[in-house]
Amino acid sequence: MTALAAGPLDAYVVPAVDGVAYGLLMFVAAAGLVFCFGVADILNLAHGTLFAIGAYTAAALMNGGWPGLLLAVLVGGLASAGAGGVVAGLLAPVADRNHLTQALLTFGAALAGGSLLVSLFGPNELPITVPVALDRGVSLAGHRYAAYRLVFIGVAGLLAVLLWLVVARTRAGMLVRAAVDDAEMVACLGVNPSRVRLGVLTVAGGLAGVAGVLGAPIIAPGPGTAATVLLLSLVVVVLGGIGSVGGTLLAALAVGEIQTLGVAVLPSAAPFLLFAAMAGTLALRSRGPVWRRVAR
Repeated sequence: MTALAAGPLDAYVVPAVDGVAYGLLMFVAAAGLVFCFGVADILNLAHGTLFAIGAYTAAALMNGGWPGLLLAVLVGGLASAGAGGVVAGLLAPVADRNHLTQALLTFGAALAGGSLLVSLFGPNELPITVPVALDRGVSLAGHRYAAYRLVFIGVAGLLAVLLWLVVARTRAGMLVRAAVDDAEMVACLGVNPSRVRLGVLTVAGGLAGVAGVLGAPIIAPGPGTAATVLLLSLVVVVLGGIGSVGGTLLAALAVGEIQTLGVAVLPSAAPFLLFAAMAGTLALRSRGPVWRRVAR
């Protein structure tokens, strides 16, 4: 579903709001990766496939009514959480090895999962039917804009706050971070680190599935969805700072604006803007204290 044009200024206003929606989608999609890689030190390259499971679930269950949307969120989240648990089981024998081993195993799982999804749903991009109440344009500062995307911005913003609270303020978040820093000490406290790992991958899978359902009207499910989401999620996590929820949110919003405003303002240079931003950010970060002052 695309935004509705209302005037010449929409070339800048509507894409700017679209950038917020796209950036928040990238954040919600990358949130599970933040848990896996940044917080639990697990490199899961099947993350994009978990997002795609949710997106395909939305295509199958969303029928223009609220019950279909709610059912898609529930089923998509549970299906992706279950797939995340399967990935955790596959990773169990190699969890203590290096990231390369984890990457190879989860990449193989991603290929198998992607092939299964294509065989079930076909090789074409699927349309999404949003609830009728949201399938319309609304007035936004004198411009017409898709109602679903405005609602998505609010929901994704709420999810971002909840994720930060869970990671930074809850006992579960502290246990996950502690299991990475000192697994033996956590085991002495009566907590099994392998169960923590299972919980992280399951929750991360559920987050990816919910993101896939809610984001399906923005990034339609298709054979390339998993790869696109995984690539952009890795970019967001690396640029935002591995393990930093706030940094990941800022990076996701920046990526969203670059992707949408870049096409509107500099269409010929748009494919290179994201790479230029990545190079500039990594160059600043390499300067240490300077980067920390900029990031505050």
